[in-house]
Amino acid sequence: MNQHTRRIPAVLAVMAIAVTGLAACAPGSSSPTSTASIGSVSKTVPTDKITLTVWDQNIDAGITKAQDALNKAFEAKYPNVTIERVSRSISDLKTTLKLALSSSTPPDVVQANQGYPDMGAFVKAGLLRPVDDYAKLYGWRSYYPASLLKFNTFSSDGVTWQTGNLYGVSQTGELIGIYYNKKILAQLGVSAPTTLADLNSDMAKAKAANILPLSYGSLEKSAGIHLYGVVQAAVAGAQAVDNLVTSTSGSWTDPANVTAAATIQGWAKAGYLTADSAGVSRDVAVATFGKGGSVFLLEGTWQEATLEGAMGQSNVGFATLTPEGANAPVTQGGEGLAWAITSKSKHTDAAAAYINFITDAAAAKMLLDTGNLPAVLPNSYTAPAGTLAADIADNYAKIAKASTIVPYLDYTTSTFYDTMTAGMQNLIAGQVTPEQFTASLQADYAAFKKSRG
Repeated sequence: MNQHTRRIPAVLAVMAIAVTGLAACAPGSSSPTSTASIGSVSKTVPTDKITLTVWDQNIDAGITKAQDALNKAFEAKYPNVTIERVSRSISDLKTTLKLALSSSTPPDVVQANQGYPDMGAFVKAGLLRPVDDYAKLYGWRSYYPASLLKFNTFSSDGVTWQTGNLYGVSQTGELIGIYYNKKILAQLGVSAPTTLADLNSDMAKAKAANILPLSYGSLEKSAGIHLYGVVQAAVAGAQAVDNLVTSTSGSWTDPANVTAAATIQGWAKAGYLTADSAGVSRDVAVATFGKGGSVFLLEGTWQEATLEGAMGQSNVGFATLTPEGANAPVTQGGEGLAWAITSKSKHTDAAAAYINFITDAAAAKMLLDTGNLPAVLPNSYTAPAGTLAADIADNYAKIAKASTIVPYLDYTTSTFYDTMTAGMQNLIAGQVTPEQFTASLQADYAAFKKSRG
């Protein structure tokens, strides 16, 4: 971007337009159930000694730094409140949170993953408290675009996503993209990829030069969703992916989805991915890229601070891919996990005050200062030219303007996370064919659609 800077105060306004396309695909149009029966609510935090137990998945360097700082600031504002923070990776959170919520001493505030597997299941089990009353009290519906809030809503029976009660608000915005090492690309004489064909070509040249093309670790399994999702979006396009995730139309065995699977398996066979990636952690894969051990890393914007710290602001870039014949890039993203109040919390006013504190405009500035992308950008934000932050801002703006952001694939059904992540490990290991992999996704998808009538 040379000496220019990109001002992006309107990115989230545009993002609202982008996500509205997804929200419009959701079935149902019921109004939120009244929370009047829960009792009155207040912005006043009680003055007695309170311990708020908070579970989050903010374990990456930049976000955990911001979270710790926000927690300390909240405790300074409310000296009678102690934050007991429990942090888990997204994979660990998925396996332990329901048990914690079902216990006799559940946490007060949790980060709940959107979609059917987690938030829907928690709502169905009565483990989360609707927060429509607090949204009115704190003005969350005017602060957040309605299209973002919709991802954090469910019918009270947990059956219908993107309609009904609000169960939380999100702290961060997210994109999945391709980080690249600028120095290695220059050495190879290639440019940052903008299409899947570019990425294939660049990785082939890296492999020929005995450089690992793509650092990839799926020990925690969740990385498989991102890898397949980015390639699928680049092959199938935004609308086709939206239709699948929202159960509108299409099949996971459609040719584009098989092609995406075949592409990834081809990368593994060609040695483009980290060897034995099922035994490599995400952190190791990120660290390998950060040390110059690979040309590319396919990860989320939450890695911005980590990679800036390892490589410097100007030595690493961020790209997204444009499908053949399309005018704009397409990728996964939207917003981070929702901060929710558990139904058994005895400190709901304090819990709501905490959620508001860590997600408001002041918190957004803290997030930016620590290399994170807030869900709502401050009006005064300017991305420094030539930096990773500028790349992320540019891609965020382009994708939002074109309405080509697609939801995470694990939102598709209540069991899709397990089906897809296990399937991706088998696909990369060559234990199943692309056709068998996509058939397993379709079987899960069809069973879920049948169960909902």
